[in-house]
Amino acid sequence: MNILLLGSGGREHALAWKIAASPLLTRLWCVPGNAGIAKEAECVALDITDHAAVIAFAKANAVDFVVVGPDAPIAAGMVDDLNAAGFKAFGPTKAAGQLESSKSFTKALCRDNNIPTAAYGHFHSADEAKAYIRKQGAPIVVKADGLAAGKGVVVAMTEAEALDAVDMMFSGGFGEAGAEVVVEEFMQGEEASFFALCDGEHALELATAQDHKRAFDGDKGPNTGGMGAYSPAPVMTEALRAQVMEEMIKPTLRALSAMGTPYKGVLYAGVMVTAQGPKLVEYNARFGDPECQVLMIRMMSDLLPALIACADGQLKNFSLRWFDDVALTVIMATKGYPGDYGKGSEIRGLAAAAAIEGVEIFHAGTKADNDRILANGGRVLNICASGKTVREAQQKAYAAVDLIDWPEGFCRRDIGWQAVAREAKG
Repeated sequence: MNILLLGSGGREHALAWKIAASPLLTRLWCVPGNAGIAKEAECVALDITDHAAVIAFAKANAVDFVVVGPDAPIAAGMVDDLNAAGFKAFGPTKAAGQLESSKSFTKALCRDNNIPTAAYGHFHSADEAKAYIRKQGAPIVVKADGLAAGKGVVVAMTEAEALDAVDMMFSGGFGEAGAEVVVEEFMQGEEASFFALCDGEHALELATAQDHKRAFDGDKGPNTGGMGAYSPAPVMTEALRAQVMEEMIKPTLRALSAMGTPYKGVLYAGVMVTAQGPKLVEYNARFGDPECQVLMIRMMSDLLPALIACADGQLKNFSLRWFDDVALTVIMATKGYPGDYGKGSEIRGLAAAAAIEGVEIFHAGTKADNDRILANGGRVLNICASGKTVREAQQKAYAAVDLIDWPEGFCRRDIGWQAVAREAKG
């Protein structure tokens, strides 16, 4: 089969790496790709927002199936346009993808279908939002309603911080995404990522993972797109996973189907495990980044038939096999991220780091300059490792990190800390 993958991040490198291993594959292209993806696929310098150009490329190259990686093309209706042009694609339509592109859409869906989630208010003006915050008190969570590259959430520990966040969003801090805001109760608990492949009607549970959102060690600093992850997440027991499927995923699929916009693709539920049971933090309409990287390393089965089954509505009798080993990834980012950062610094030592047994390096924001690899984004590298325990995977990943010579980069040194502490106990 001829496969076209859309995107340029670490998630897409992991998907390219996994798709490239499929016996079904004939050719793999990636638009626009990056320096790492270029080792697995033919990278094509097209603008991913130019749907007509992507479709023309697919036609000219007899593409059989398109895999849409990131959130922005899903929200822009890329899958709708591909389908209309006669191409099968992995990913939800624009309408179904509102689960991610509109926080208020999802909160209303949860309310109408009794899906457990945080209490909330949805506001079109700063004054209304502030009045709600003053009434509720802190800690409280302020979210831009639209897409903000994973950074549109402020967990405010004080009322003043929450009021500032409202001002920042309504004054255009997140552009269009912040034209409306959702204010939610602060949920106490441990957060985990739950993934299910969906074909419009059926859902197939994937492995669980835990992400690390804050920029610095000890879960300090600003929220980011994610600084590391590991899989499986021990907090997500078998009983909790079954509860998430029954109380969140299945009712969501039924509701979207009833609206005439069935959800096909991967549904990513951010779940808070509270004293009252699991509650939905948010939905994403694509694989998590960096969770995708650890899922792909743990997946034993061929990914491609599962993606095609989602598009074809054939997941009912599908199953996937997983390696028992833990996978862990550490994100190396450019200093300054998630704020302003420079581009173009050289990264050395990648070959030595990748030579460690059980280590796989995925590229996020890189570009090639002849033989040199340069940083070209905020999150730049995903250093992944597998091991029998979280501790073993963590040690291998940081051994690889320490071989990488990139003074302009930084990473968290504590990825997996909650699971490591659990293992030490027992």
